[in-house]
Amino acid sequence: MPFIDDAHPLRSLTCIFLAWKIFLFAIALGSGVSPAYDTSSTLLSTTRATYHESAFDLATRLTRWDAIYFVQASRRGYLFEQEWAFASGLPTVISFLAKVLVNSGVQQHETLESFIGIFVASVSHLLSAFVLYKLGLAVWKNSRVSLVAAVLHILSPAGLFLSAPYSESSYALLSFMGYLFFAKAVLSDRRTLAHDVSLVASGLWFAFAVNFRSNGMLNGILFAVELFREILLPPTANSIRRRLALIAAGSAIAIGFVVPQIVAYRTYCYNVVDSELRPWCTRRLPSIYTFVQEHYWNVGFLRYWTPGNIPLFLLAGPMLYILAKSGVTFLSKPFILNEEARSSRVSKNLVAFIHSVAVAQLILTALAIATYHIQIITRISSGYPLWYWWLANLLSDSKTAGTGKNIVLFMIMYAGIQGALFASFLPPA
Repeated sequence: MPFIDDAHPLRSLTCIFLAWKIFLFAIALGSGVSPAYDTSSTLLSTTRATYHESAFDLATRLTRWDAIYFVQASRRGYLFEQEWAFASGLPTVISFLAKVLVNSGVQQHETLESFIGIFVASVSHLLSAFVLYKLGLAVWKNSRVSLVAAVLHILSPAGLFLSAPYSESSYALLSFMGYLFFAKAVLSDRRTLAHDVSLVASGLWFAFAVNFRSNGMLNGILFAVELFREILLPPTANSIRRRLALIAAGSAIAIGFVVPQIVAYRTYCYNVVDSELRPWCTRRLPSIYTFVQEHYWNVGFLRYWTPGNIPLFLLAGPMLYILAKSGVTFLSKPFILNEEARSSRVSKNLVAFIHSVAVAQLILTALAIATYHIQIITRISSGYPLWYWWLANLLSDSKTAGTGKNIVLFMIMYAGIQGALFASFLPPA
């Protein structure tokens, strides 16, 4: 990528980000020449009887599909049971910022929450690119690869989903922060209090992330693996402190997921007569999230494996291949981006870190194939750093640069086409 200025990485990322967003927003507005396939966005209007969608209303063009649920929840909380399928992190942030703006004198408008959602998603996307660059430096000590990986995150095939009122870009930002603090804590042989505090901070970032996307639970693998490694060591004072930090950090992720379930349980199951009790309330693990995903959204093992969904599997195929290929590559060659680390004292720490991230990514891929609505893999993959590093490595090697460029071309084409479909309320989403 010759247009990247290594001497000014953050400026380069900002310029590329702005150009990419202008390109996608232009596509979104350009798709407004014809009426949207679906008019569900009008549900957000308080004057639906006289509502007409403007072709130049960016807020409306980007408030599609799940974004409608996020915006509605930010206005009045969760009203219907099926809305609990959508994590509360983004609606909470949008609602808070909307109240701040209204209290500061900004006039309440029916698109206010949508614009705030677009702002939060876009800023989160830019900041996540910055953090991914810093994470690459911390892990690989390679500025060029780190910068290219951050650019690839900007050009993610997730496209407009990282600009619309969706949780993917916020999840990526929080996850990358978690990875960064975790890497700084474990990629060194030192065992200071500061390193253990960094571990706990990492767990807190991941805990916030799981409130934006439930697949953030997979980040707990990092702490489980590190705790297992720590248990194998003699129980010195430093080791015991490290174990406690790992347990606290891992528990934070679990708490981040469980707390909303407790709130839902108190809402639907507490002090309710048996005749009105919801089915999930009596389960051994009464999770509203897993129930509504299964009951309302038909999420379950092999449920999406129907003839009608074959086109969606084909569309998701390239991203599934990238995730699987990069994960397997790093499992077998963890030093592929830094061969010098192989002979260092901290090589085992790097191997454990990379293997943990690779396993989490591969589990996500397997879950997407077997359980999820397969088309979402293109957007939720945006919060996993490993495949960006893998692709950056392809681009840096003259033998594989051609393959890497073809993948980047696919990403750009996919994001562009998807942007037009998304803004027109057409699948896939």
